[in-house]
Amino acid sequence: MANTLVQFRIDDTLRQQANELCVKLGLDLSTYLRMSLTRLVQEQGVPFALKLNTVPTSAEAIAAMRKISAISQENGTSKMTLAEINAEISAVRKRRK
Repeated sequence: MANTLVQFRIDDTLRQQANELCVKLGLDLSTYLRMSLTRLVQEQGVPFALKLNTVPTSAEAIAAMRKISAISQENGTSKMTLAEINAEISAVRKRRK
């Protein structure tokens, strides 16, 4: 597969900030851009977010817990004990081996 040079202009401050974040994530800017374009095509849309130290707000956390609770009730698993949950996890891990 032939490689193509892609060039575009961005604000130097933005480039520096993006480069610093990439370094913190263990990437260089070129690798990040290749990853982004590859995933964009694979997913047919913007597929992910790479963030440092993201903490959900209280409202987001509560909404997530409510969603999980509703899913659990729909699937009849809302009354499972800790032992039953651990047994389910062990069974799935055994099937994956």
